[in-house]
Amino acid sequence: MSATTTKSPSLGEAFWRGCRHGAPFVLVVGPFAILFGVLATEAGLNVLETLAFSVVVVAGAAQFTALQLMTEEAPTLIVLASALAVNLRMAMYSASLTPYLGAAPLWQRALIAYIILDQSYACASVEFEKKQDMTVPERIAYFAGTSAPVVPSWYFCTYLGAGIGTRVPDSWALDFALPITFLALMAPMLRTRAHLIAAIVSVVVSLLAAGLPYSMGLLIAGVLAMMAGARAELYFDEKARRT
Repeated sequence: MSATTTKSPSLGEAFWRGCRHGAPFVLVVGPFAILFGVLATEAGLNVLETLAFSVVVVAGAAQFTALQLMTEEAPTLIVLASALAVNLRMAMYSASLTPYLGAAPLWQRALIAYIILDQSYACASVEFEKKQDMTVPERIAYFAGTSAPVVPSWYFCTYLGAGIGTRVPDSWALDFALPITFLALMAPMLRTRAHLIAAIVSVVVSLLAAGLPYSMGLLIAGVLAMMAGARAELYFDEKARRT
């Protein structure tokens, strides 16, 4: 009984600390979710389909990618493959978190896999590195806390945007907003020379392969860009070690 009373406050404190750290990201996630809802309905999805899209995927960049390809009437396989390619960074996030969360029960790891976001990963990686004495349950509670304000906001704001989108006149022609939004999502990620090289490769290959059917050029450009970025990262790391 005493073990329970001493453990629960620790888990609760970790959860609410995660909530405090994750809450500011709502200011960023909310507007993007609203815009996604508007553009999804503009592309022909109804409110329920748009909300289901966000609930099932919970990934802004992948959702915008899939929506862009859907508006271009790309085959379902291409849409899924492109969205997965955009979200490959989540596999790296998972590998990075495994030393901290790998001992958790399967159902908890499944929940973490669903709610892992750029924001929750950024908070957790800093917190877990700083507080090495946290137990696995405390880490799980903290991670859940970082996503607790963000994920429901993504749902609600998607629904709000979809409701707004159904009332937007067709004459407004919001199609232009989708590529602009995608550029806004990608631009802050260009933080290193390897990122810039990957971006340049993706642009060049996309332009050269623009004539391929079903927007296959985008998928090819994404794969080659990731390969170029990974190779550049290794090269610059090796160069830094030598100097």
